[in-house]
Amino acid sequence: SALVLCMDVGFSMSNSAPGLESSFEQAKKVILKFVQRQVFAETKDELGLVLFGTDETDNPLASKDQYQNIVVHRHLMMPDFELLEEIQNDIQPGNQQADCLDALVVCMDLLQRETMGKKCDRLNIVMLTDLQNEICSDQLEVIVANLKKGGITLQFFLPFPVDADDDSEGGGSGDGRGPRPPPQAGKGLTQEQKHGLQMVRRIMTSLDEEDGLDEVYTFSDALERLAVFKKLERRPMAWPCQLTIGSSLSIRIVGYKAVTEEKVKKNWMVVDAQTHEKDDIKRETVYCLNDDNETEVPKDDTIQGFRYGSDIVPFSKVDQDQMKYKSDGKCFSVLGFAKQNQIQRHHFMGTQIIKVFAAKDDEHAGVALSALIHALDELQMVAVVRYAYDKRSNPQIGAAFPCIKDKYECLMYVQLPYMEDLRQYVFPSLENSKAFTPSEAQLSAVDSLIDSMMLEEEEEDGEMVDIFKVNKIPNPQFQRLFQCLHHRGLNPNTPLPPIEPWLQRSLDRPPAVTARCQAPLQDVRKLFPLKEAVRKKETKTSADIFGDTKEEEPDSKKAKLEKEEEFNLAELSEGNVTNVGSVDPARDFRTLVQQKSLPFGQVCQQLTHRIEQLLGSKSTQYYMKSISCIQAFREQSIVVREAELYNSYLQSLKRSVPDRGLQGFWDLLVQGKGTYVTSAQAGSIGVLKCPHSNQSGEIVHVPVAFFPELGVVLGVGPLT
Repeated sequence: SALVLCMDVGFSMSNSAPGLESSFEQAKKVILKFVQRQVFAETKDELGLVLFGTDETDNPLASKDQYQNIVVHRHLMMPDFELLEEIQNDIQPGNQQADCLDALVVCMDLLQRETMGKKCDRLNIVMLTDLQNEICSDQLEVIVANLKKGGITLQFFLPFPVDADDDSEGGGSGDGRGPRPPPQAGKGLTQEQKHGLQMVRRIMTSLDEEDGLDEVYTFSDALERLAVFKKLERRPMAWPCQLTIGSSLSIRIVGYKAVTEEKVKKNWMVVDAQTHEKDDIKRETVYCLNDDNETEVPKDDTIQGFRYGSDIVPFSKVDQDQMKYKSDGKCFSVLGFAKQNQIQRHHFMGTQIIKVFAAKDDEHAGVALSALIHALDELQMVAVVRYAYDKRSNPQIGAAFPCIKDKYECLMYVQLPYMEDLRQYVFPSLENSKAFTPSEAQLSAVDSLIDSMMLEEEEEDGEMVDIFKVNKIPNPQFQRLFQCLHHRGLNPNTPLPPIEPWLQRSLDRPPAVTARCQAPLQDVRKLFPLKEAVRKKETKTSADIFGDTKEEEPDSKKAKLEKEEEFNLAELSEGNVTNVGSVDPARDFRTLVQQKSLPFGQVCQQLTHRIEQLLGSKSTQYYMKSISCIQAFREQSIVVREAELYNSYLQSLKRSVPDRGLQGFWDLLVQGKGTYVTSAQAGSIGVLKCPHSNQSGEIVHVPVAFFPELGVVLGVGPLT
């Protein structure tokens, strides 16, 4: 379909009573909401935008004194975020007034010109105005005739209801919502607005005598209805097949998805984070051997493999084809029948329900399927069927339930589990522990609470009805997602907005349930009192009772002992490590330090060289590998009590972060507790000495550790 939004931006639209929103702002919100819905609805509808009351004129019909102050802001095309940005930022109130009928003619001309040769199911014009301008209705009959001839529908959005000039009491609004207060906080309509309302009634009743006025809305009503994002429209696709019962009975059927999981169409474009350009993203995949040199291998020389213990078993494409299940194609064959009460609700699987009808043009199929449906319904049974969508799909087993409605009858297919899909978990009984055995009063209180929180209530005729109507609530995930996407698209540097109030209200517990469960909740509180859990005292050892005369071991000694325990035969079997490789540099570094085959400074130099190579890739994967190397560097520096190399490297790395664009890496390092080694941890003082005045006023030197990333200096030795 094609639609043109026609908005009045004349100076009268900016007028408003104190404390009230102007008609211009309300109309702008309406078209923003409307375009926003169209963008996320993923439809192929085209949309145009015409403004009248502008300071300039830009339309194909403009002449010396005709169709002035009217601008075609957007020609017919699919709505996008660019249009949303233009509406929010570029559309401003004008200082002129224009005839709304002239604007209507421009919209009609735009629709006829730009839909010529296109197949459009519907042509529509939406006009938003306060009718506060002079209207020349000489050509009104011609305009109405052309609207009918072109098959163009028309809608009006006004600041007041269509019967606002009706002085009779009890006059309702055009949308059937009952009486409404007069516009502009009690002020009456101007003569221009009354004349405009008569013109609107004339046009709408001429187009549709009975329901024409139902297409006249107020701004407030429109905002309320447009608050909900449009539901994603999906046209069901027919699935023709043969329903077979045994080898001799076959019925032509057509299946349609009745219920399926709704998913967002992920058509968002991935662009470079800095330039916002798609072409700046370069994707390159390479295959490398797991060796020190990371030798690159052509893709054609690779094959899929699965690890089996310590071995890797190759599994080629030929093996996959041979192992793959060979399907006979689409299938809907009845394997047998079962009672409906044997099919448990918790056994339902899958993400869809399929309605199965007889083929349209086959009368015999209709009679045969109808007989089967009625037989299943009378006997309260279901058909157990084997279902396969096509030859590429794995077969399923499911149940086909009979469904008989006033207007149609069909089978409803639901997937069921295979035996391997069922898991039987055995849990110990709660009745074995007397301490947790509930009393009768406690059981009764919980039963009352459950009954009070039921989302059903009984009507006067005894019928149970739902009070939490989930089928009336739009998908809250989509509503919130679209709200955030719209906000982020138009306001990229501001925080995300809170959830819409109407959506929060729709998800809240019904007030009737809240009131009903207050008394049972109080009973549960009394019968299940909460007590503070006191931690049991830990068993004391002789060292705790008599004291330990030994001083606590330093961290460096503890780390050394723990590391010696981790150094096992599995690491020795890896072979003799001679340098810090690229596959697992942290492990190689630890091994070389423990072997003491090379000086510690030389091993550190090899490690820092590998770290610099990894940081050059600027990838999160390599960042994490670099952090593990730095952690190994720090750990071994504490073990060998040589912290100066580690601290100096960390300081130089910190200084180079801004120039090399490594802020993301540094943030990850700080989160991973990548800090300097203090003299207390290293077992020696080799950092800084800072002058300090003691209590007697004497100047002394205090050993300190300096943390540049924190901007603080910490003392690491006693004051003397």
